[in-house]
Amino acid sequence: MMTLALLGLLACYTAGILLPPCLPGRPKAQNILANGSAIAASLFGILLGVTGLLASAPLNASLPSTLPLLAFAIRIDPLAAFFVLTISLAGLAVSVYALGYLAEFYGRSPIGLMGSLYNGFLLSMTLVIIADNGFFFLIVWELMSLVSYVLVVTEHENADVRYAGLFYLIMTHVGTAFIILTFLIFFQQTGSFSFEAFRHPEQPLAEGLRTLAFLAALIGFGVKAGIVPLHVWLPYAHPAAPSHVSALMSGVMIKTAIYALLRVYFDFLGGQFPWWWGFTILAVGAASALLGVMYALMEHDLKSLLAFHSVENIGIILLGIGAGMIFQTYGLPELAALGLLAGLYHTINHALFKALLFLGAGSLLYATHTRNMEEYGGLLRRMPWTGFCFLIGAVSIAALPPTNGFVSEWLVFQSLFLSFHLPAVFLKLMLPIAAAILALTSALALACFAKAFGLSFLALPRSAHARHAEEVPVAMRLGMGGLAAACAFLGLAPMVVVPLLDRVTGPLAGVSIEGRVLALDGWAVAPTNVEFSSISTPAIAVMLIALAGLGLLLAWIFGGRLKRRAYKTWGCGITLTPRMEYTATGFVQPIKRVFSTLYRPTVKLETEFLDESQYFAKRRRFEFHIEPVFQKYLYDPVVLFFSAAAGRLRIIQTGNLNLYLAYIFVTLILLLLTAV
Repeated sequence: MMTLALLGLLACYTAGILLPPCLPGRPKAQNILANGSAIAASLFGILLGVTGLLASAPLNASLPSTLPLLAFAIRIDPLAAFFVLTISLAGLAVSVYALGYLAEFYGRSPIGLMGSLYNGFLLSMTLVIIADNGFFFLIVWELMSLVSYVLVVTEHENADVRYAGLFYLIMTHVGTAFIILTFLIFFQQTGSFSFEAFRHPEQPLAEGLRTLAFLAALIGFGVKAGIVPLHVWLPYAHPAAPSHVSALMSGVMIKTAIYALLRVYFDFLGGQFPWWWGFTILAVGAASALLGVMYALMEHDLKSLLAFHSVENIGIILLGIGAGMIFQTYGLPELAALGLLAGLYHTINHALFKALLFLGAGSLLYATHTRNMEEYGGLLRRMPWTGFCFLIGAVSIAALPPTNGFVSEWLVFQSLFLSFHLPAVFLKLMLPIAAAILALTSALALACFAKAFGLSFLALPRSAHARHAEEVPVAMRLGMGGLAAACAFLGLAPMVVVPLLDRVTGPLAGVSIEGRVLALDGWAVAPTNVEFSSISTPAIAVMLIALAGLGLLLAWIFGGRLKRRAYKTWGCGITLTPRMEYTATGFVQPIKRVFSTLYRPTVKLETEFLDESQYFAKRRRFEFHIEPVFQKYLYDPVVLFFSAAAGRLRIIQTGNLNLYLAYIFVTLILLLLTAV
């Protein structure tokens, strides 16, 4: 079954790459062909993921290659199957959505090329997950980066989009350089790029090389994951791409880096590491979670806001993984498995609710032609489907019960609070501090999405675009509805999710914890025991529904007969206008003041007075900026250094052919001398 699913997946993605350009001048047919192929491939991917998780042994396959050290080898074990399932679930919903969304690009972008690249993007992400050879992995990793870059610059006539694409391209290749270094360390020890050789080297790596591999992998894959301070490309690139591509980049592409970190640390390095490795992952996760949500709060661009929340959620995932690594170091495999399970649960949750939110943002952009929340307002009445789906995504990412985000964040909290089992006092203190940071992060995320939903969908429209907005086509609504249903299912059915995740974490941590985590026949989640801590999201959902019903019943009994009366909202005797509404800037003003040391806000107010009098303003212009600390103090100096070095080295580029031949001659002489 796994082989059949894999072949079906490869065949459908290949058809989606090759066939759309064969129908030039027929954008609708190209759209249907490209996304229809992606939908079929995603269905095969879901089948492959589920069967891979349930299989008793991994699927291995390989094709020969004429290039030395390269083998087209694949391996689908539970870890790979879980990530294939995650990619395919998001890919299915996004492809359905794209059937309607791409109509926006008819006549101004080549739909056939977009469809081919889209299928190539999904295929390359899947191949990254199942690759079992370092050389092959690097090829498909590079393919994934390049294809996503071309998709990011789809609207390349915009200078900001070109800048975002260039920034992304440079950063992703910096990351690739460190990934190559990671694999070269293993190659130096094994003489092979085979992952199987990496797993079982004849001689284990020396401690210094292990540490170098750990750090190189963290930087290399951390760039793609968007961890702080390597996240700077993400708020530029994700908003610049078409919204269905943004959903995949933010929802699943950055998760390929999480997969690769787990593969390197727990598979190639054997899951044995000093305590400070786990602490480093924990610290990076805490910093990413807190700073990601704090920068998101200041954004008025809805897609940029969502991009910063990806940084935050990658941090939450790393908190679970970091806790798992620390417990693994001290010989506590069950707690290590719990931390990993919490991180992976949040991985699939984030893939689904972040894809849903980006599709919701794409629907708002489709209907209003702007990403600025200051120009939204009152859209719930005009776009009820979009508003409802966006609300599901917002409460999920804000971790409100009984949603899927609540379950996974609660498990991360539990793994951090169990630090009293550790023998080291320092770590006993650090893990609860990380939990406190996570609590602050959750509170700020709730405030951020109260702002995003309230300003976008409630009150009065604040622009002509919002006043004339209409609900999006059926295909777009189906894509968002599918993801909303998946978020609800993952929140209400941990008894289904936990056993599947246990098949992933069991081989990594060396122990199964399904029986320990699930209690009351699966209707409650209890990481230690029911008396210590437990939750039951189905019970919470039933209780909420019952309380709502009880409230309606009491209103009906004691409120008398209901009469519908329609009045305008009372506004102290004056007519309400959109200018009286709470703005995005005003909403975050208190938070901006509290954290002004971090934000370093700059406010610029320009006033133009009437000619008749300097006491009466004719026009006022208000600008507000926060300082991009990492870009200003970390990246800009590096760019200036290399620009200056390049300027000095320019003197060797004279345009004289004789001099260039002399360079070559001297280089050859030096190489010969070195060889001797």
